[in-house]
Amino acid sequence: MRIRPGRSEEAGALTELALRSKAHWGYDEAFLAACRAELTLTRGDLADGRTAVAEEDGRVLGFTTLAGDPPEGALAMMFVEPDVIGRGVGRLLYAHTVGAARRCGFVRLTVDADPHAEAFYRAMGARRTGSVPSGSVPGRELPRLEIALG
Repeated sequence: MRIRPGRSEEAGALTELALRSKAHWGYDEAFLAACRAELTLTRGDLADGRTAVAEEDGRVLGFTTLAGDPPEGALAMMFVEPDVIGRGVGRLLYAHTVGAARRCGFVRLTVDADPHAEAFYRAMGARRTGSVPSGSVPGRELPRLEIALG
């Protein structure tokens, strides 16, 4: 497995991966439709070089996006193909993104996590600092976590 930069022509494929990964948690079609806009990547989103893709034997297994400007930013998206969850793809992507953030001069990242993913981020060392409203589903709250990079 290797990590490489995302390519602009992968925007559609990464969007579909994000939706498959979100569906892994049992969300219905209406919920996924509500999330589609927020989970959609464009060619321009991948042009900044802040999307990391995990790949094995030519197959994309997952990706992350880093957002913001130093010193504070966000691990904005992190999604793994459902059939490889538990194989260490998320841990590899997380470590890569945290390292890239440090090299860019970030000292703190936030993650507005799906509630099902909170335990993963906490196991990786993030700490919960509160909650924020979902950008997709009115009335839904998401855990906000912080990753200290200092």
